[in-house]
Amino acid sequence: MTDSGTSAAQRRILAPLALAQFICSFAGSNMNVMITDISEDLDTTVQGVQVAITIFLLVMAALMIPGGKLTDRYGRKRCFLVGLAVYGIGALLSAAAPGLGVLILGNSILEGVGTALLIPPVYILTTLLFTDLTSRARAFGIIMALGGIGAAAGPLIGGLITTWIGWRAAFVFQALVIALIIVLSRHLDDPLPPDPTRPFDTIGAVLSAAGLVLVVMGILAADNNVWLMTGLLVLGALTLLWFFRHVRAREAAGREPLLSTSLFHNRTSNLGLVTQNVQWLLLMGSSFTVAAYLQVVRGYDAIQTGIVFTAATLGLLASSLAAERLAKRRPQRTLITAGFAVTITGIVVLIAMVNSFPSAWAFAPGLLLLGLGLGLMLTPSVNVVQSSFPEEQQGEISGLSRSVSNLGSSLGTAIAGTILVATLTTAAYATAMLTLATAGLLGLAAAISLPKPHP
Repeated sequence: MTDSGTSAAQRRILAPLALAQFICSFAGSNMNVMITDISEDLDTTVQGVQVAITIFLLVMAALMIPGGKLTDRYGRKRCFLVGLAVYGIGALLSAAAPGLGVLILGNSILEGVGTALLIPPVYILTTLLFTDLTSRARAFGIIMALGGIGAAAGPLIGGLITTWIGWRAAFVFQALVIALIIVLSRHLDDPLPPDPTRPFDTIGAVLSAAGLVLVVMGILAADNNVWLMTGLLVLGALTLLWFFRHVRAREAAGREPLLSTSLFHNRTSNLGLVTQNVQWLLLMGSSFTVAAYLQVVRGYDAIQTGIVFTAATLGLLASSLAAERLAKRRPQRTLITAGFAVTITGIVVLIAMVNSFPSAWAFAPGLLLLGLGLGLMLTPSVNVVQSSFPEEQQGEISGLSRSVSNLGSSLGTAIAGTILVATLTTAAYATAMLTLATAGLLGLAAAISLPKPHP
């Protein structure tokens, strides 16, 4: 596809892909403003809602790599449509949930599985259909803008729906968007035929998923039982080590593994993956922390909390939509580095302002900076990783890329959320945000370490 502007044909292709990223990102953050409503309606606790949110993000992370591999075997469009259907069923089940268990089944499990099936095709199809760097940057810019807006605007949209109708209506909204995406998907064409003979590493899929689940569940157990936390973390690390040994053994035997170790031989991609992980850790961790603090400590309702987050949405929208123009003027390394610097500054401002001013508007400057910084670097990070590999490896790297990003989301909610939920005080809020800022410094170091562009 040539670089001739966003033509009508390109818009028809991008519409369902970008909307899919929007709704999946929306699902990861909109529950943050429903914490009080859901916990009261389903007779559960703030920690119970945190667990539901974290499991949703974790299921996506654990299954994203297998989801990416299945696209090679069954086709990108087919996996996309099946994922949408599973997601839609989960959304409707969540809307009717009589208790936390059914909510976790619908939202955390089914929506998580559906997302893991539908998101890898979004990135694979974008990479395959937009072949030159400029048009691909434009396409990823639109997709990541809607994804970032979905995550940042999730609290506002969720707050409006929850206040006007009820929290269950937010899941009906998700199902309606899924139905729209399915209709729009009739314009999608898969440029590569599926290969039904392509082997699938089932053992690798189970080991990778189990390892990630154990690590994140260990973090969630930190405020209840230190020994349980330690046991789960150690068991998770051992399971992931077993997974990598299994992968190397399959490669040595000439069999196709779930994840090729060659993906980690590219230094630029490795650093790009680190930046992706930390970006989503910062976005989802700060979103949960600020939303929970506003509702539980300050006593704000869903719509008030959502309105506060408008600042982050505006910042993310402004910088994301400028991604194409910025990509032409500045190297991707520069944009990612600047994005982390602005985001970390935003977190510091959020900590300083909450201790100095009681007004809700005190959160606006920090959230605006947070949104600007994240929007500045989301697209360049994806481009750095996806463009580091040829077409035949797009399925693998797309799955790995999305898994790493969603693992960051689940870690952000688990780590910052666990610190906050332990005491639910202003001091706990500051500690959680400082932890996120420290993670941001690691992302900044990775961005600075990216290779400089050739003159």
